[in-house]
Amino acid sequence: YDAMVRLAQDFSMRYTLVDGQGNFGSIDGDAAAAMRYTEARMSQMGFDLLEDIGKNTVDFTTNFDDSLKEPAVLPATIPNLLVNGSSGIAVGMATSIPPHNLGEVIDALVYMLGNWDKLDDISISDLLNFIKGPDFPTGGLVFRYKQKKDQEIDAITGAYATGRGRVTVQAKAHVEQMERNKSRIVITELPYQTNKTNLLGRIADLHRDGKIEGLTDLRDESDRNGMRIIIETTRNVEPEDVLSALFRLTPMQSTFSISLLALVDSEPRVLTLKQALRVYLEHRLEVTRRRSEYDLEKARQRAHILEGLLIALDNLDEVIETIRKSRTVETARKNLIKQFKLTEIQAQAILDMQLRRLAALERRKLQDEYKEVQAQIKNLERLLSRPDLMRELIKEELQAVREKYADTRRTQIVERTDSTTITASDLLPDQTVWVLIGEKGTIARTSSPEMIKIPVKPNEQPFALMQANTQDVLYLFAADGRAVSLPVYQLPQAQELGKGTHYAELTGFSRRDHLAAAVIRPFSRNGYLFLTTLVGVVKRVRLEDLPGITSDPFVVMNVDKEDSLGWAKLTTGDDEVMLGTAAGQLIRFKEDTVRPMGLPASGVLGIKLANEADGVISMELAAPDMFVWSITDNGLAKATPIDEYPVKGRYGQGVVNVRLPQDAAEVVAVVVATERTELLVKTALGSTRKVRVDKTTIGRRSIKPRSVVSVGERNQITGAVQMTERPEVEEEDEDTAVPQQLSFLDENRPRKRSKKS
Repeated sequence: YDAMVRLAQDFSMRYTLVDGQGNFGSIDGDAAAAMRYTEARMSQMGFDLLEDIGKNTVDFTTNFDDSLKEPAVLPATIPNLLVNGSSGIAVGMATSIPPHNLGEVIDALVYMLGNWDKLDDISISDLLNFIKGPDFPTGGLVFRYKQKKDQEIDAITGAYATGRGRVTVQAKAHVEQMERNKSRIVITELPYQTNKTNLLGRIADLHRDGKIEGLTDLRDESDRNGMRIIIETTRNVEPEDVLSALFRLTPMQSTFSISLLALVDSEPRVLTLKQALRVYLEHRLEVTRRRSEYDLEKARQRAHILEGLLIALDNLDEVIETIRKSRTVETARKNLIKQFKLTEIQAQAILDMQLRRLAALERRKLQDEYKEVQAQIKNLERLLSRPDLMRELIKEELQAVREKYADTRRTQIVERTDSTTITASDLLPDQTVWVLIGEKGTIARTSSPEMIKIPVKPNEQPFALMQANTQDVLYLFAADGRAVSLPVYQLPQAQELGKGTHYAELTGFSRRDHLAAAVIRPFSRNGYLFLTTLVGVVKRVRLEDLPGITSDPFVVMNVDKEDSLGWAKLTTGDDEVMLGTAAGQLIRFKEDTVRPMGLPASGVLGIKLANEADGVISMELAAPDMFVWSITDNGLAKATPIDEYPVKGRYGQGVVNVRLPQDAAEVVAVVVATERTELLVKTALGSTRKVRVDKTTIGRRSIKPRSVVSVGERNQITGAVQMTERPEVEEEDEDTAVPQQLSFLDENRPRKRSKKS
């Protein structure tokens, strides 16, 4: 029962072979419930290990008391010994095989099959191009190199080349900044076979004994979404120093011994990685050969019977007459054998044949079946005589398994020595990505804009399409003035809007919180965050006042109950802000006319609205040689050079941007863009249309807007989104990084006048 329980534990097995129902234990060390309280069945992968076992593919031996027969080895369409690993101790020997990624192992096997004639020339380095290293079910980090005296030794290559070795495994953790300059360490993955409860107890004991100082809180926030251990630190300690001590003094860093010891032809042998893969392929070749011989024998037997049935149908009257004249079944069988030169098996098949088989249609079915069986026999004979075809068949079967079960690697291989302290931020690739946010709240990232799929009528309309770097931080702002932040590299990957994860599952926001704005912030303490509400209240905050990565919501701006936060942008301190209204007005003023304020402050008014029904529908930053593109609710648009809008003082009415025609109710979007910018225009019925700025009427502020999107009587334009690129900046050091200015336009929200003055 204990062995079966382990096969059902996703923290013990890389790929579970048993589906368990009930309490099957936990990573905290909790024992499974008694067997009378649990149920279990084989998983689909477990069934695949037994595939073709009834076709004489493996030998059977007696069990421990000679009462039953059991297979000496399983057919194993899946290389289970490598992908799930194994550990055990016998007399004078022990095995410790780490789990591996199924997709990587199959890629290596396919490579060996494709180079079977040059198998001796394949090196461990060739195989390591596919199998990067162990892939534990609990994730974590594995260091490739070990520091031995003054040398760096490739521990992974050495272990796979000799069959024995040791690798260092480390927990995955990162540091989050909290309010009041406090920090916390967040542990999201543990080394393989580490007991979480024992780890928490060990950390508490070290703090009590004074071996680790500066801890203020230790709690476990793990849930069904994943592991999350929180260690909060005081302001007078460096969290990186605490993390280094945790790696040194707790099981957060441990050593995994590799010993590829396995039974090969009932003999224990220490195998290299190449030998282990080759033994599996030779086993699959033997299984395929025996399966083919079994199928061939069955096909020949069936063909033999079909030949007899077809002889009977060709001589139907004589066969019936012979059977009718026979006194017994035995006599009939002998007479059929003698008269038609049949075998005993064929004669018995004729006697067993049902009368309905005498119909013409049934005769055709028998003839077709005979042709199919003959073709099957021919293919099987050809397969058994051609080892290259057999290897090709195994390759196809392995690729089918890969397509069915392969997943992404969980354990990250670190190209460093185990003497260094690694945090999650140290492992971040310097990669440009695109962040996708949908109106329903899903968030994802993809590697290139060409991979973003936005159909004419998507499942979820675009909310923001922003270029970022994996080392950046994404800030999300709710309509009530609260904000959260999370690293871009932690965003799930997807290529289509709506395929990501809802922000409520990634942050402290709930699904009831309305997302108002999003900002990508590179690593920089210089610059400002500029905020605007729907009634025109503006606020400027120093970036250095913002907390770092934190999923707990913090107040960035106090917003009236009758108002909502609408936009947030990063500024340099010398930018010019442009606010557009639904009534068609637009004001342009310098951002330094708004003094910097602390996080809880409310802000000041930035524009005078025309009336109670009017409201701000856009906040943009002015830039030279750009155009102000505007669109109304009925699809009329125009573009005006930005120089047409003079710089005014804050809290004025501004100038006329769009004179609304009689058939237009309001302006719904204002965007600052180049002539060649392509915008995504959204409609109330859920469709999107692509519109280029240079395809719009371009002229002075007084020019009339022209139709760019046709909408019906029951439909209207609700907003526009542009794909905002990350600016290319020259950074002499981390503190001089120019902030990125990213936002989205979502104009389909109520507008109410504030009581502020």
